[in-house]
Amino acid sequence: MDKSLPLPRRAAAEGLAAFALVFAGCGAVVTNAAYDNALGTVGVALAFGLVIMVMVYATGHLSGAHINPAVTLAFALSRHFPRTEAAAYVAGQVAGATAAALLLLAIWPGQPAELGATVPSVGPGSALAYEAVLTALLMFVIMAVATDTRAVGAAAALAIGGTVGLDALFGGPVTGASMNPARSLGPALASGTWTDFWIYLAGPILGASAGAIAYQAVRGRPPLPTEPEAPGDGSRPLRLPA
Repeated sequence: MDKSLPLPRRAAAEGLAAFALVFAGCGAVVTNAAYDNALGTVGVALAFGLVIMVMVYATGHLSGAHINPAVTLAFALSRHFPRTEAAAYVAGQVAGATAAALLLLAIWPGQPAELGATVPSVGPGSALAYEAVLTALLMFVIMAVATDTRAVGAAAALAIGGTVGLDALFGGPVTGASMNPARSLGPALASGTWTDFWIYLAGPILGASAGAIAYQAVRGRPPLPTEPEAPGDGSRPLRLPA
């Protein structure tokens, strides 16, 4: 993350990345529904993983590429991101995700697959558990590659995008594998689909916090010369999303 970049510009980068996530990821869901399962579960999961990967590469050095309110809140909770800047990041993420969903609505007024809205196929309790665990796994990986200098930083985007794709492969048919309140909010607003929406707020926020705490608990302390400070201090660029 470039701390010299003003907060509004970093928040705008977050918004652009969230726009890409929803337009490409939810767009894949729409395409799959409109063209008789042309992509399948694997194709949709690949679309989500790839768009996260490329956006981490594109915006990680600017804003840290959180692309996800749950990730931003977890970083703030674990003191790896200034709490005073969290609201601006979340606002940018929500605005970008909503703009992408509204564009999908303009292109697809028939709303195939509810524009990619996330609706669980299991009971609320099971869906909440899935979203929490999926997001915890994602946040654990993000914490490893973004805050620990012992991790291979150049592969951060691959690790994060790969985790999103993996989660989508086995969690997509169950809950939509949101892991991201902004990703769920945009299509919900555009399509008017609010079924069990609270799950996609509570699950990712609880899961991301748990993932961050878990990594902090097991990471140990590397030698002082390589101990990273808070992301963005110049010791190590933050390269994230989800």
